[in-house]
Amino acid sequence: MLVSLKEIISMAEKGGYCIPAFNVYNIETVMGVVSAAEEANAPVIIQIYPRLVNEQVGFYLAPAIVAAAHRSSVPICLHLDHGPSEIEAQRALRWGFSGIMYDGSVHPIEENIKNTRHIVEMCNAIGVGVEGELGHVGSVNDDSMDEFTNPDEAARFVKETGVCCLAVLIGNAHGHYKKPPCLDIDRVKAIREATGGIPLVLHGGSGIPDEQVKAAIAAGVRKMNIGTDVCCAFAEGTKEALDDSKRSLAVDIFMKKAVESVKAVALDKIRLVGAYGKA
Repeated sequence: MLVSLKEIISMAEKGGYCIPAFNVYNIETVMGVVSAAEEANAPVIIQIYPRLVNEQVGFYLAPAIVAAAHRSSVPICLHLDHGPSEIEAQRALRWGFSGIMYDGSVHPIEENIKNTRHIVEMCNAIGVGVEGELGHVGSVNDDSMDEFTNPDEAARFVKETGVCCLAVLIGNAHGHYKKPPCLDIDRVKAIREATGGIPLVLHGGSGIPDEQVKAAIAAGVRKMNIGTDVCCAFAEGTKEALDDSKRSLAVDIFMKKAVESVKAVALDKIRLVGAYGKA
């Protein structure tokens, strides 16, 4: 069933677990994630990067995800990840997205608050929740990491914007970590306390050690993004199929291995974040 971001995050908050949010790129990655969610009886978020929305890939993917969600027996939210402006948010809403992230973390806090509040007001008009970001979550390839999210600033941000969940910087980054990160779990607790318990979002979930993920969830993380691991699983599955001289080169046949690889990764993450059997 297709559900809103608010609904699915509320499920995690009530149950004290975390929703895995998988970035998808084509129909095969969608199939792998949905198959895993149904087998695990788990609620999941399927999300799309803004570049796919802007390049029209989302135009083809969104209807397929919406249809799969409506047919599925488990709660699925279709979410825009890291939307940089109102343009991507409006386009996603027209295509049936049930969750929107506006990422204004690259801007000064005043501008971030103003822009995020505008997106929240726009999305609230049709019942769609918004994820914000405070503390810019960059790439593992960046020369340095920005300052971690400040709890007092987070309290102000949440109060003045009305977001339903907040992405924070606590030692996490996007991409393949060069060495295992060390998450600031005490900061997670401090942000939760300062904000009155806003559900927190952990970006860069691929490659974070399992024990740190579990500690972050115990401290208040309710959504964890997984993108790099999905990409790698798809690539590895495809390569394995193409390297098999006995396998047919018909696309629909050799792509089955890629779907299986993505499903395996999704099942692993569903178990890790405690969403298994929670639908």
